[in-house]
Amino acid sequence: MSLSLYDASIPAFKLTLTNLSAILDKAIAHAGTKNLDSAVVAGTRLVMDMFPLTKQVQIACDTAKGAAARLSGVEAPKHDDNETTLEELKARIQKTLDFIDSVPADAIAAADDKAIEIVYPSITLRFIGRDYLTKFALPNIYFHVTTAYAILRANGVAIGKGDYLGAIQ
Repeated sequence: MSLSLYDASIPAFKLTLTNLSAILDKAIAHAGTKNLDSAVVAGTRLVMDMFPLTKQVQIACDTAKGAAARLSGVEAPKHDDNETTLEELKARIQKTLDFIDSVPADAIAAADDKAIEIVYPSITLRFIGRDYLTKFALPNIYFHVTTAYAILRANGVAIGKGDYLGAIQ
């Protein structure tokens, strides 16, 4: 039995974003214990030339919803990038999870050879569905969630590899 594009994408996105939300719960608790402003924590960076936590979470969410939309042909919802607190970032994750749950499995399962084009100001990327998922979308979400994890860990939030991996079985 082969692995469908749906099986390789949506469950991975859901697990990754669910784990990120749980990590943000620990960050919220940490901020409360240390009497830190949630917006200050959300604005922290790993290093000065990298995006802050808010942008890492936004990009992770955009990657999951964009991949689900591009692969299925469903219109992705627009999310304003206006989150400033950990709680607002959790709400963004939940909106993304709600959207990807609504995407028809059969539409993604049939997208192995679908042409995918992503236009950025400086480059246009062209893929077929399976390469888009495996060479761009999955590595991209993992990069941004790992960076969010590292930002929080570097700022004293008590999280570990088990929090990143979550309920893998």
